[in-house]
Amino acid sequence: MKHRKTLIALILLALTLGVAAQEQKTEESKLPSVPADRNNAYIIGESDLLSINVWHEPELTRVVPVRTDGKITLPLIGELQASGKTVQQLRDTIAAQLAHFLEAPEVTVIVQEPRSQFFTIVGKVAKPGSYPLGQRLTVIDGLALGGGFKDFAKVNKIHVVRTHRDGRIEQLGFDYKRAVGGDVNQNFVLESHDMIIVP
Repeated sequence: MKHRKTLIALILLALTLGVAAQEQKTEESKLPSVPADRNNAYIIGESDLLSINVWHEPELTRVVPVRTDGKITLPLIGELQASGKTVQQLRDTIAAQLAHFLEAPEVTVIVQEPRSQFFTIVGKVAKPGSYPLGQRLTVIDGLALGGGFKDFAKVNKIHVVRTHRDGRIEQLGFDYKRAVGGDVNQNFVLESHDMIIVP
């Protein structure tokens, strides 16, 4: 009888651990990543997390963050400039460098977490904060991620503050009612570091 109770307890424990592991796997799968169709053209930036895979070379395969100096460090190669390059350019550079040590290396680079590409929502929204911009998002998409409007939000006076690479700051008006009413010019695509302000 004792053995039966012990066996049942072990089965229940295994099931519990299995469910917990599945939940953790599900949560991990929710981490933002760059869609496959945009991965190669994505411009890498500081703090991005890159998954670098070298076919049949597990010791060279790893996940690396882009440092604040824009570089990554890899075995055999050492330091490489990653920031400012597209994923395809970095992949080609890594493959060319590894060709000194390996015959026809096959390299895959995936942006696992696009931490350098983000936008921010502030003001009268349910969930203000910064959100990853790993895929093409419009202003309406961004507002949806922010959880919608709070009471008394002035939805026809929203504006997006955009900081250009040359330091120039631009304010773009956005009228939510016109956008959802079909005015396609209102619902423009967000760029990295845009700030949506909902008064």
